[in-house]
Amino acid sequence: MTPGLRGRPRTTRYGEPGTGAAMRGGPAWEAVIMKIGILGAGNIGGSLAQLFAQAGHEIALSNSRGPDTLTDQVATLGPTVHASTAVDAAAFGDVVVEAIPFGRIEALPAPQLAGKILVSASNYYPQRDGEIDLAGASQTEFVARGLPETRVVKAFNTIWYRHLRSQGDTSKPEAARRAIFLAGDDEAAKRVVADLIREIGFGPVDTGSLHHSRVQEPGADIYNQEMTVAEARAALG
Repeated sequence: MTPGLRGRPRTTRYGEPGTGAAMRGGPAWEAVIMKIGILGAGNIGGSLAQLFAQAGHEIALSNSRGPDTLTDQVATLGPTVHASTAVDAAAFGDVVVEAIPFGRIEALPAPQLAGKILVSASNYYPQRDGEIDLAGASQTEFVARGLPETRVVKAFNTIWYRHLRSQGDTSKPEAARRAIFLAGDDEAAKRVVADLIREIGFGPVDTGSLHHSRVQEPGADIYNQEMTVAEARAALG
């Protein structure tokens, strides 16, 4: 089990046929059912809740309007998903995903995110979010500077939600899967997120540090482009 993560054992093990580690030729270790908090129940957050639930994880799903507004959505996602406040979802998750408008980043519950892995899927659009002075930082460096005790990883921000719902395919070898780009300064946190990407049928492609994650931002060459893992690695050089 990755240090710092909790969970109960599954019957499958990484390294068995069909699992990500086997495809990579990696070692076998026991998978766990993770607790994942999702902040934002819209297109990306809702899609990830569905995919992670289908992969067997326990999900706390939240939005800005309160858990009572999520009753119908949660009912379609299965018994491992429950509605929550953002604060409680952040406290619940071993891994937390934020998929909220970038202009609301300062509302993230920092105390509950301390020590957690936070997957940042948001993008900054000035026309929607207003003018924000990033002070020379990448968008996700800006997020991380406000959460100094949190292990921030950028991921899931370069894919259209309908492709996220439909293009994952665990039957494909990793090089042939649709690429999901990720970046971060914490290598162990990136490994956790990379394996979650593999579990839902995509292939992780590491773009480097949070500073370098600007290559994943809107307007960059790889943003919102359909690429296999092999194509993505070639594009990044």
